[in-house]
Amino acid sequence: MATELEYESVLCVKPDVSVYRIPPRASNRGYRASDWKLDQPDWTGRLRITSKGKTAYIKLEDKVSGELFAQAPVEQYPGIAVETVTDSSRYFVIRIQDGTGRSAFIGIGFTDRGDAFDFNVSLQDHFKWVKQESEISKESQEMDARPKLDLGFKEGQTIKLCIGNITNKKGGASKPRTARGGGLSLLPPPPGGKVTIPPPSSSVAISNHVTPPPIPKSNHGGSDAALFQTRHHSHPTGSSSEWHWQDIKDRLEE
Repeated sequence: MATELEYESVLCVKPDVSVYRIPPRASNRGYRASDWKLDQPDWTGRLRITSKGKTAYIKLEDKVSGELFAQAPVEQYPGIAVETVTDSSRYFVIRIQDGTGRSAFIGIGFTDRGDAFDFNVSLQDHFKWVKQESEISKESQEMDARPKLDLGFKEGQTIKLCIGNITNKKGGASKPRTARGGGLSLLPPPPGGKVTIPPPSSSVAISNHVTPPPIPKSNHGGSDAALFQTRHHSHPTGSSSEWHWQDIKDRLEE
């Protein structure tokens, strides 16, 4: 049933190929294209490589009508179905078969070296794909043969889940998680609930400046400022503010 569902795909088409009758191989040293009559091919036509399932088919067809001249089924490459010659990269030996089981070996050749390269690569790519498919199928069968894991719950079996930020048994909410990296850390407010804001820098400078009280005028003529200057020079040590207030007191008592 699987063979019937397989479809045929085209791997390579070359419009010009020459076919030669080759002599039997005399030894195990391989085929040589120089032993053929290369200037007198026995047949010329079109070559087409197709695949159906894992098997590739080399088909020799008429250029005009497309009638099949011969075909060579290839089940393995490199293998006996397709062989290279020892003295050229443009010639190959293929084994053709008919529907009755008879087979024969013939030589094929390409005028262009690029056509021979495409012929070779098309067969290589197909059997690389066959190898990959076989490995995937083998791995799949091995997976199916392994015992299945029973991941279901047994009767009476339970699991325990630990989830953060949920209410504890006493009804209180759990502590929130602290922020990590990049978060802002705020200090708690003072107990009184009031936050003292420090005065600006200009206010601090003003509070540190002491402004002396006004100096009253003396009844004896002259100002107390002059007396303060006299007393100030006569007392090189001590606080100038203490001398000032003491002088004012003495003048008032007089």
